[in-house]
Amino acid sequence: MTDPKQTRDSSAARPWRHLPLALIALVAVIGAVTLRDYISFETLAENRAALLALRDQNYLLMAGGFVAAYVTIVAFSLPGAAVASVTGGFLFGLWAGTAFNVIAASLGAIAIFLAARAGLGQTLAAKLDASEGRIRRLRDALRENEISVLLLLRLVPAVPFFVANLLPALVGVGLGNFAWTTALGIIPGALVFTSIGVGVGSVFDRGETPDLSLLWAPQVIGPLLGLAALAALPIVLRAWRARKGV
Repeated sequence: MTDPKQTRDSSAARPWRHLPLALIALVAVIGAVTLRDYISFETLAENRAALLALRDQNYLLMAGGFVAAYVTIVAFSLPGAAVASVTGGFLFGLWAGTAFNVIAASLGAIAIFLAARAGLGQTLAAKLDASEGRIRRLRDALRENEISVLLLLRLVPAVPFFVANLLPALVGVGLGNFAWTTALGIIPGALVFTSIGVGVGSVFDRGETPDLSLLWAPQVIGPLLGLAALAALPIVLRAWRARKGV
């Protein structure tokens, strides 16, 4: 069992561990103030011809630049993740665009996860490991159902993306499980955003902006909630077996 005093001493001796998360928070605040009007569908509409020309001239360079920009947006919680996802479909089509969106969003999420785990995550996870009573039972339940909980965080649309990145780091989730559940869990949403981007050119031609309310349409939200229910099934079964003593 981890000694809380050792945890406090370790944290005090290595204050630099908090620097990555502090930097992310600082850049996120600055970005929210300065970039909101620049990373937008209006900007995409104004520059779509230039972006398509760059893609046609050097596809690999454009794809790499797009992924790098998207990783930066996610890693620093900057505004414009939805715009970036739609742009992926606009520039690269449904399948390549979805792949690039999933790769970039996953890498950005992993960056936040590692920053949070290096700082607050280590301290809080150690305290949870040393806890007793109800908190310990909650921790044990989370560990037992780790995969299902991680998938639920990705599949339930009401959970903000940055929360699904930070919370696992703060409760001691392993990097491997976090990485693969993130990549798998964001695929359905990425497909929806990317498909919107595939047809965004005609939307701009009509002088309109993409309608992201499609995400809450029954034909979209229904399958997502169905997948969330499937991910929650192991939790329900374990709880039922524990209650029945099976």
